[in-house]
Amino acid sequence: MSLVAIGLNHLTAPVDVRERIAFAPERLPDALHTLRRDLSVSEATIVSTCNRTEIYCGMDATLTPALVNWLHDYHRAPDDSFSPFLFEHHDQQAVHHLMRVCSGLDSMVLGEPQILGQIKQAYRDAGDSGSIGKHLSLLFQSAFNVAKQVRTDTAIGASPVSVAFAAVSLAKQIFGDLSDHTALLIGAGETIELALQHLQSSGIGRVIIANRTLERAQRLTNQYQGDAITLAEIPNVLALADITISSTGSTLPILGKGAVEQALKARKHRPMAMIDIAVPRDIEAQVVDLSDVFLYTVDDLTEIIDQGMRARQEAAAKAESIIDHQVVNFMQKLRGLDAGRTIADLRGYATGLQQEALKNAQAMLAKGESPEKALQYFAHTFTNKLLHKPSTQLREASETGDHAIVDAARQLFDLKDNSQ
Repeated sequence: MSLVAIGLNHLTAPVDVRERIAFAPERLPDALHTLRRDLSVSEATIVSTCNRTEIYCGMDATLTPALVNWLHDYHRAPDDSFSPFLFEHHDQQAVHHLMRVCSGLDSMVLGEPQILGQIKQAYRDAGDSGSIGKHLSLLFQSAFNVAKQVRTDTAIGASPVSVAFAAVSLAKQIFGDLSDHTALLIGAGETIELALQHLQSSGIGRVIIANRTLERAQRLTNQYQGDAITLAEIPNVLALADITISSTGSTLPILGKGAVEQALKARKHRPMAMIDIAVPRDIEAQVVDLSDVFLYTVDDLTEIIDQGMRARQEAAAKAESIIDHQVVNFMQKLRGLDAGRTIADLRGYATGLQQEALKNAQAMLAKGESPEKALQYFAHTFTNKLLHKPSTQLREASETGDHAIVDAARQLFDLKDNSQ
């Protein structure tokens, strides 16, 4: 049996292809059942996200073309419509690929951690469907451990590489522990939502979300912790905000210098961090002239992001080295797993022959034969039957010049060469 991985991702396929090949979460149990039934696959896991669809199987490698055909059939797609975009990995390459994916090295944003949670969920779904066996269990658990090691031993996820992450990183540099601080988020779009996620993961004490439409702000507060207000209410809460992050589509500034001055007076000039990631700007440029205000724009964040990407690329090189080492370790474990199964099969085969010879010897004793004769029968019969097949294979190997099998037999049974 081989480990096989096929699929496509943001590097190999455009979004319209990725959409057509994706598996909806509610369809995964059926897909796994159908896959195992139609192809007699012993183990299978399907990873399906917005950026990738990948199938990992324990199967006969010669069935890989049939797996590709199954993928087309399941999605009712024309033959080979996905094929130009698919990658195919076997054994060591499949292991290497999964470890890179789990570690965030194959992601659209280098080092992003979300993919690990998504793959863990796919693994749990496969387990719930009964499609995880010894080989995939060892593979995925090893990949999860490698991802943890990469996070621990490298800085792959430490440096900001998105506007939202950079904004929160700046706030942490200014204030350190955020648990006693309040953040005001202006807007309710994707960037603000990401900033909200990063703030909450950083332990922010309180979040206030201001938006032109209150319902959209409330949508975020229903999903995350926080208070929702309208843009008109900002002057009432601005003095509470240690951190302000703004990202709206407004063509005119949302916050003027005068409003910020009033907030500073109410705060008794305790410092404020204001991060304007809107284009055009949401915060008047003159605010930078105020004492006790740290004002940053999207241009400032771009420089931070570039620095972060360079740092992540350096960390990625170290992560690749970790993965290469762990792939070798995994393949050794996998061979040990296969050896364990072979040893168990060999012991089972020998035990079957033993029981058959013992049953016949006991029958001889029951008929009155002497114990000595019964023991001789047992020893002779068991030895002959145990060695019959290996002896036949060794003769055939010798006749065909396959000396590797002969040499392996001498090594396995530690046979000394007494011909000299």
